Amino acid sequence: MTPNTPTSLSENPFTLGVASGDPLPDSVVLWTRLAPRPFEPGNGMPTEGAVDVQWELADDESFRRLLRTGTTPAPAADNHTVHLELTGLEPGRPYWYRFRTGPWISPTGRTRTAPAAGSDPAAVTFGLLSCQQYDEGYYTALAHLAREDLDAVFFVGDYIYENAINAQAGARNYTGTHQLPAFFDHWTWNLTDYRLRYALGKSDPDLQAAHAAHPWFVTWDDHEVENNYAGLISQNNDPVDVFRARRAAAYRAYWENMPLRADRRPTGPDMPLYRRFHYGRLAQFDILDTRQYRDDQAYGDGWKYPGPESEDPARTLTGAAQERWLIDGWQASTARWNVVPQQVAFSRRKNTTADRSPLSMDAWDGYPASRDRVLAGAAAARTENLVVLSGDVHVHYAMDIKEDFDDPDSRTLGVELVGTSVSSGFDGEERPDDWNLQLAANPHMKYYDGRRGYVVVRLDRTCLQADFRTLTGVLTPGAPVTTAARFVSEAGNPGLSPA
Repeated sequence: MTPNTPTSLSENPFTLGVASGDPLPDSVVLWTRLAPRPFEPGNGMPTEGAVDVQWELADDESFRRLLRTGTTPAPAADNHTVHLELTGLEPGRPYWYRFRTGPWISPTGRTRTAPAAGSDPAAVTFGLLSCQQYDEGYYTALAHLAREDLDAVFFVGDYIYENAINAQAGARNYTGTHQLPAFFDHWTWNLTDYRLRYALGKSDPDLQAAHAAHPWFVTWDDHEVENNYAGLISQNNDPVDVFRARRAAAYRAYWENMPLRADRRPTGPDMPLYRRFHYGRLAQFDILDTRQYRDDQAYGDGWKYPGPESEDPARTLTGAAQERWLIDGWQASTARWNVVPQQVAFSRRKNTTADRSPLSMDAWDGYPASRDRVLAGAAAARTENLVVLSGDVHVHYAMDIKEDFDDPDSRTLGVELVGTSVSSGFDGEERPDDWNLQLAANPHMKYYDGRRGYVVVRLDRTCLQADFRTLTGVLTPGAPVTTAARFVSEAGNPGLSPA
């Protein structure tokens, strides 16, 4: 690749901020994207070659104590994104970083490495996020999360949405000169569409602040490609070759815009996203991908009565290879807490109090044999302190994972924390219309709240603590945040209780 002269950039290219991700004890990924004109195809950048980007790593926010510097390319082929994989770092400590090209300097980011392998850290605290539909509200939750004291953030899906967005950006009510280009008023189909949609989301200052404050672990759900797609099956019944091209474009743009390592780079419509991380002996994190390998939703999707199609023992949500990887990882785990960040609700959710009730065919309820195999694998591995983190449904849930969901007195196998959305679903409400019904129909459901927000989870040697943060609304910026509920689960004695 032939580098371009950085001084040829006459406009600030760091309009989309910086990010870090996938921290290891000795390594982390640093990300940025050069986009002086982010809402134009090509970002206002050269269409070939690469631009050299300088980077700095420091011991302090003022960069008085520089630790390392270097230069890395931002290739045009990667939409001028940088995925810098730093190695040789010290474990369990913060670092500050920034980028330069020509006269321009990026915002400053703060990251943190994971604790040393084999160490026994006293605690780890992380944020749980999902679902940020740009045109349904402001990203105020991310501004609050940026100010939290966290080791890392887990984002479990719907980073962007594929729908058309008008000039007023829906609920954001842009007027006058502050309107979106007409280009956004159509659905995403090709690589340019998806790249621009990420530019739109990443232009938000609250999202930039949250990325700059903490390292992120990311995984996708469905809207990064298309709502409720399953493998290579389109919800809209597009021909397989058409949808394969769309998925390839979406996966490529996803990798470009996330702080992910080079070994996650997609090949066509395939991208290896599930992966494992350790925080010493305190926690093992197994991040899943429940979209790329799943069977099609049973009975045409939606909330349907379970039956032979959904209960087919051969059905899978994860694919056989990922399922084996997960269970084999538990067999080898020595962690006190075994945490599974993934996309869709894991525990059963009935929507009537009848013995036989419709269930969501898009969640694990639509793939009960897959859930049973995973839980059997956890039991066989004698997995300690199982915690499932989920998103997708735009509400907060705290749920116990039961050996038999029909028997509230059956053994509790683990706990599930479902985080509400950042903005998807507009303001939401504390008690949605089905609040009483859901809690009555699902005795293992300990908490249900329909407002926007996020979850802060703290793990220590004796206890899990989950703080469910909520906002008064997202239709106007600047809403305050509050801790609406706090739940705990003791190590060795799974089950959520209000604190």
